[in-house]
Amino acid sequence: MCSIIGAIIRNPTSDHFAMIRRVFHESKIRGMHATGMSILFQNKIMTFKEPVPADRFVHLDSLEEMVNDDGTLYLIGHCRYSTSDLEYNQPLANTECSIVHNGVVTQELPENWKTMFPEYVCETKNDSELILHSPSPLEEFPDASIAACELWADRKLITYRNGKRPLYLTSMLDGCIITSTSNIAKRAGVEGVTMEVPMNTYMTIDSSLTFDMQIVKTNKRDLQRVEHELSV
Repeated sequence: MCSIIGAIIRNPTSDHFAMIRRVFHESKIRGMHATGMSILFQNKIMTFKEPVPADRFVHLDSLEEMVNDDGTLYLIGHCRYSTSDLEYNQPLANTECSIVHNGVVTQELPENWKTMFPEYVCETKNDSELILHSPSPLEEFPDASIAACELWADRKLITYRNGKRPLYLTSMLDGCIITSTSNIAKRAGVEGVTMEVPMNTYMTIDSSLTFDMQIVKTNKRDLQRVEHELSV
């Protein structure tokens, strides 16, 4: 159980920056072993990660300096609950895209991935990296548990889930916030209209706050979310 965060905010104010810090702090209950975020700055993806809980993540102190040159803050974040080690924390990124993921893609050993997914060259042993490489994770990994948010260098966020992990989006006049649960947004004082991200749907949000939704074929093996995840 981890927490993922996403945000697009146009012309952010001090209240917005304070709100995002509260979202991170409220998200830490789902993962206190590591915190990370990626932002778009001068149209380039920059990623910061530390093996600390969100309230000790120093990069949150510099949010005001992380607004892109179009006046919009683009951000994704991750609070990790580790069941093994503290290597390969998220976000995972390349020059075009950064991803945060809550769930499990595969429990196969990393040394087997090259045979299972020969088209992907993985640099980590974190199975979430497979989502970074995949053009269509919901379809390619039907047995995985997925709630994810992607930040792209062309000024957009893409967020999606299947039925095995929760994910919520709060829409505001000047932006939107993505959280793992609606409780996180509520506790952080995010004011707006909160909705559950539709299952098996890619939601793309750009700088104009235009939403585009691409529904994929429902997987009959998909399950609805684990209820205990919604309480934190």
